[in-house]
Amino acid sequence: MPVPPTAPCNFREMPVTAVVDEDRARGQVYTLLGHLLAGPPDAALLESLRGAAPEPGDTSLLAASWEMLAVAAARAEPTELRPEFEALFIGLGRGEVVPYGSWYLTGFLMEQPLAQLRSDLRTLGIERQPGVVEPEDHAAALCDTMALLILGEEPVSLEEQQAFFARHLEPWMAKFFRDLQQAESARFYRAVGQLGEQFIGVESEAFGVSIPAAGTTSSN
Repeated sequence: MPVPPTAPCNFREMPVTAVVDEDRARGQVYTLLGHLLAGPPDAALLESLRGAAPEPGDTSLLAASWEMLAVAAARAEPTELRPEFEALFIGLGRGEVVPYGSWYLTGFLMEQPLAQLRSDLRTLGIERQPGVVEPEDHAAALCDTMALLILGEEPVSLEEQQAFFARHLEPWMAKFFRDLQQAESARFYRAVGQLGEQFIGVESEAFGVSIPAAGTTSSN
């Protein structure tokens, strides 16, 4: 499927260089998820998603989730997606789903997992954009970061991708996507949650992650 527009995120964009097809596909999915979690899709992105389709003969749950997203995009009206997004992620004081790693890992915002994330980002040379108010452990920002690690000017090794994924995404993001599917206001975003859960599951299985989450002392 076509590369969606770069999501508004916490980090400076890195130009894309040559990468293998599998990694390019992974990076594009992270970019898409980051975009959808940062704000509702516009008409152009919805039109693109309506044409999303898995490879012929692919009967995996991930392939089924792409088909569900295409159906959801075909049914969605852009004017209806802003209220849905705000109910899910903003709300009056708080949305139905809280898209922050610290919340899922500790039950509180701005906790030790965020401090560890910021330290790891500095080590990777990834800088926060001026004027961005969301903390770096927002689900959209973490998806954008994985896309940068895969598709950036100097892509990091699979081992470094695995370490970042294991510490900052794998311990909580599948649960977040499941919660998104079950949220009362989720309609289009139920399909986004399905795609996110299945994709994170595939990444987790491929990486074989088994190291502690950031800011914790035990493995998940």
